Amino acid sequence: MMAGFGHATRVHPRSRGRTWSRSGLDRAMLVIVGAVCAIAGFFVLGIILGPVAIVCGWFALGRSWAGARSAPALAALLLGAIDTVLSLIRISGATALNGMF
Repeated sequence: MMAGFGHATRVHPRSRGRTWSRSGLDRAMLVIVGAVCAIAGFFVLGIILGPVAIVCGWFALGRSWAGARSAPALAALLLGAIDTVLSLIRISGATALNGMF
């Protein structure tokens, strides 16, 4: 049998876990992106990377607190929140010290 236009050789060419889902990114990919953004945010651009980590962690959790929670997704969400708070404190402290001198 020849594979040509309109003739598929397989019914399902890829497994479901390896393809992009129609609803967006895969949850495992969101956890990785969120964790990398949260860790990198402690060193540079925390005010931007922290909220990105929060959003990625939230979407990786399935946008709800109910049900089985993924520990890495929750860690990405919490690290992003800590990162955002620390960068806001850092910015407000730098602004307060700048007005004194």
